[in-house]
Amino acid sequence: MRDLKSNIKRVPTLAPQSANAALNGAGVDRAGFESAVVSFNCGAIGGTSPSFTLEVQESDDNATFTAVADKDLQGAEPVVTTNNAGALSVGYAGYKRYVRGVVKTVAGTSPTLLIEASVILGHPRSRPAA
Repeated sequence: MRDLKSNIKRVPTLAPQSANAALNGAGVDRAGFESAVVSFNCGAIGGTSPSFTLEVQESDDNATFTAVADKDLQGAEPVVTTNNAGALSVGYAGYKRYVRGVVKTVAGTSPTLLIEASVILGHPRSRPAA
């Protein structure tokens, strides 16, 4: 199948919300897929000098998550400020079964960020990926 829809699956990790502190997304099971991208969608930012460090984490058991090593990332994990909100994606090239997106650190005075994140799974072992 040459169409994109049959070859990817989008799974939410962070529900749409207004963040003002660190947040952990839900783990997304990569079973049956060979690749993944974590897509952060960042909207309005409030506060004085707000800064939000986003991170991709991985796990073997969907319970104990650790930061993904830089060598297993495609692109840098973003630090969101008032200058770069929008759709930001980080590719995952590791081998752990579960991945998730997180808001790792928050800085500034009264910072707020509208955010949601999904893991886009690709290269399914069987198609369509639905």
